[in-house]
Amino acid sequence: MRARKDENMKKKVLTVVLAISMAMSLCACQGNEKKDTKGKEKITFVLDWTPNTNHTGLYVAEEQGYFDEAGLDVEIVQPPEDGAEALVGAGKAQFGVSFQDTMAPAVAGEGKLPVTAVAALIQHNTSGIVSRKGEGMERPKGLEGKKYATWDAPIEKAMLKNVVEQDGGNFDKVELIPSTVTDEVSALKSKSADAIWIFYAWAGIATKVAGLETDYFAFKDINPVFDYYTPVVIANNEFLKEEPDTAKAFLNALKKGYEFAIENPDDAADILCKAAPELDEELVAASQEYLADRYKAEVERWGYIDPDRWNAFYQWLNENKLTEEEIPKDAGFSNDYLPQ
Repeated sequence: MRARKDENMKKKVLTVVLAISMAMSLCACQGNEKKDTKGKEKITFVLDWTPNTNHTGLYVAEEQGYFDEAGLDVEIVQPPEDGAEALVGAGKAQFGVSFQDTMAPAVAGEGKLPVTAVAALIQHNTSGIVSRKGEGMERPKGLEGKKYATWDAPIEKAMLKNVVEQDGGNFDKVELIPSTVTDEVSALKSKSADAIWIFYAWAGIATKVAGLETDYFAFKDINPVFDYYTPVVIANNEFLKEEPDTAKAFLNALKKGYEFAIENPDDAADILCKAAPELDEELVAASQEYLADRYKAEVERWGYIDPDRWNAFYQWLNENKLTEEEIPKDAGFSNDYLPQ
């Protein structure tokens, strides 16, 4: 469901710095281009990956006219190779989708990018490890002697090591193989990998739709500090400073889209499939049903980011020296633009 680009973040920083300087030089030339022919405010929103149920509320807000009612003309675009952060950081897009873990190298130190997480699309981390059923990998210790498909990203491997060792296992006994997985169902069936990191709301549901029996454990169930925010909406800092009312209007319309999806998962699934007809309708419907009560979960305000949970994950990264610079408390997020 999501392209993991932790290991490419340093390259992003260099390219984004250049892109930002270019974007700033163009600002004076843009002027009226920020308005469309009908006088609506133009907004560019960049996805993190191909359209999926993480994004449903965005497509609902577009189809139901919530953006139009807010005076916004929203263009939804695919991410470049170096991710949504590059476009948003450079000011080429006002909003995009990112993840707290992959944001980490960009929220502090010399590599800091001018982006802020302004809303949580899902309240709790649905990621974990999937494996073929009955082969002993329903708990982390069972990964000993098994082939795990890794992206070779420092945060990824540190998290996996943590849960294996918390379960009494020896991480050195896990066989790490380079991940070439594009289809989890095929990879598990062919036994090219025994264990795969997935986001259950999409890939986990896909195994069920395909009729493949699996075992699964979620990272947050092993160590609560891994209940970080993934995915999140990020925004360009300069845009937030100069146009806070527009940012609030956008997030209010987006909230309506996700609340529609919560109340009407079947209709929301139809809207997403209409916008992205290449998607498997059965998978979308099942995933939408799964996420309906997870977009907001227990919180009253859609998009709310709990400072304690946000800070706990980054503090864990600090303690384990997984970033070049220590991440300060409350760095990288804000609830100030969410609708009340």
